[in-house]
Amino acid sequence: MSAEGVDLKKRRMLTLATSAVGAVGAGFVIYPFLAAWAPSEKAKAAGAPVEADIGKLEPGQLISVKWRGKPVWIVRRTERNLQDLSTLDNVLLDPASDDTGQQPDYCKNPTRSIKPEYLVAVGICTHLGCSPTYRPDMAPADLGADWKGGFFCPCHGSRFDLAARVYSGVPAPKNMEIPPHQYLSDTRILIGQDGGEA
Repeated sequence: MSAEGVDLKKRRMLTLATSAVGAVGAGFVIYPFLAAWAPSEKAKAAGAPVEADIGKLEPGQLISVKWRGKPVWIVRRTERNLQDLSTLDNVLLDPASDDTGQQPDYCKNPTRSIKPEYLVAVGICTHLGCSPTYRPDMAPADLGADWKGGFFCPCHGSRFDLAARVYSGVPAPKNMEIPPHQYLSDTRILIGQDGGEA
């Protein structure tokens, strides 16, 4: 076949036009596929940071908020609670919070908190995922004379102090998780967003 009479400019333009239409068509096919991978608005809201009002929280009191489908506890510790934390190191599995995956770096301290007065912890036992009970009472009969307040998991007997650190010799292998959080003011806290130190 002879190349005579073939308009190369026209051929090039038709090739470019066909390619452009094909690319647009491919975009219309690929977009719904990629959009299906994106999280729904409900899923986005479930992982969104949660704000909590701690203005009316009394010393020794606990409030619970839900973040990412998990209970997050905010405890306002008393002066006595803070003093007792340092006396428990010899009975705890990880008193210095050396397992760095359990808290943000700014909470790797003896109180596992930004502000010592407040504990912010995910209220789930690290053994099998039960929710421990808050036991602020001192030396109750069922927990023994050495109990200085904390969290007791009724499922298998794991114990945590008021810094959410796990006791030695219990089924739970790790301290309770401290979520990322920051203080927006003296009375507002934002859970789920890393704000660093106050």
